[in-house]
Amino acid sequence: MFKNPFDDRTTLQGTGCACGRHASQGEHDRQFRAAQVSAGTETQYETAVAGAVMRAIFPQDATRRAFLRAVGVPAALAAVSQVFPLGLATEVFAEGGAIEKPDLKIGFIPITCATPIIMAAPMGFYARHGLNVEVIKTAGWAVIRDKTLNKEYDAAHMLSPMPLAITMGIGSTPQRYAMPAVENINGQAITLALKHKDRRDPKDWKGFKFAVPFDYSMHNYLLRYYLAEHGLDPDTDVQIRAVPPPEMVANLRAENLDGFLGPDPMNQRAVYDGVGFIHILTKEIWEGHPCCAFAASRDFIETLPNTYAALLKSIIDATAFASKAENRKDIAAAIAPANYLNQPEIVLEQILTGTFADGLGNIVRQPNRVDFDPFPWQSFAVWILTQMKRWGQVKGEIDYNAIAREVFLATDTAKLMAEAGLTPPKEVTKTFVVMGKTFDPAAPEAYLDSFPIKRAN
Repeated sequence: MFKNPFDDRTTLQGTGCACGRHASQGEHDRQFRAAQVSAGTETQYETAVAGAVMRAIFPQDATRRAFLRAVGVPAALAAVSQVFPLGLATEVFAEGGAIEKPDLKIGFIPITCATPIIMAAPMGFYARHGLNVEVIKTAGWAVIRDKTLNKEYDAAHMLSPMPLAITMGIGSTPQRYAMPAVENINGQAITLALKHKDRRDPKDWKGFKFAVPFDYSMHNYLLRYYLAEHGLDPDTDVQIRAVPPPEMVANLRAENLDGFLGPDPMNQRAVYDGVGFIHILTKEIWEGHPCCAFAASRDFIETLPNTYAALLKSIIDATAFASKAENRKDIAAAIAPANYLNQPEIVLEQILTGTFADGLGNIVRQPNRVDFDPFPWQSFAVWILTQMKRWGQVKGEIDYNAIAREVFLATDTAKLMAEAGLTPPKEVTKTFVVMGKTFDPAAPEAYLDSFPIKRAN
């Protein structure tokens, strides 16, 4: 049985809060939040409050945009502040006001990448923050996208490129979307059918049929990157098709596929079922890469700011719990049932603990096969955008940094990571290495130009 991590929370005798320095737990929390606000979170709150006020005054998007173009944003906010106390409203929001909508629906795909979003329901993280969340198993990524765009879901488990694509109107009607938290880093693999166990050199894979979960996915970009680095053109030398994760193993068994770059538990389930082997973990392609994410529309974030704050805090608390190796077996038990991942607990344990059979007779120990770090580095977004452009999903000029800032909400996450006991980075961008090549987010076009295999733009 898993243990609720908050059962042991106590206060000192004769005091009203856990640290013993405040008259009440509420006072303790207010003091802590005030310190965080002084560290630089005021702008996020002011933006959310001001945006909500402007939408209330001008409910029609076209009218609002015309007004802002005519007078400018600073002048508009100055005028509004004369009749509405933006400063007071911002202070109330920063201190945590009443949750506007406690009953929420969040869609998820049944894969281990969604661990924090899923486990937050049975392990009590949502309830702790005053939310009643129904997590809904969903068939595929297109369905997740459409249900969130149609507001059937309040928020969703998404692939980290999806909020970028939705915001830019790639593959769907454009809608402003945000990704305030990464759900998992690493946690994917290239799995091949057992009949290919003697064909481990990618140069021998011409004509192979591969699956990825979705066109706008790290899986698609990492598989294409891996193939191209081995001299194969992913558009002409192999076939790559989108297959929902729950259908991947069955298609491998039926020999409809030669392999897939997919999320777990599909890779480990292929081994468990004796139909495939793990060729390479994606952490060996790019150590610490993002995969899935918690995403919500800007409309949700800005019209329900207290609900959003409680939801994001719940997920980051769950992510902090999942990041500790000693909690992984309890998490496996919590997310194994049919209404969540519907997988044998031993399969999930192998993935989450990093001690696993590879399908070739070996027991491998990789403690960070999958890990959980919620910080949405904006340089991750810039890299994703280079790959979208590399493979023809987006054409023309891209304002990489502006899109990254709009979608990957690093400031919100940094504040809540500190509250959850994690250490957020001081910057929002960094360099990293993918298959031996360093990516500098300050020079995305030079990076893109360096690839000999890419689709013409």
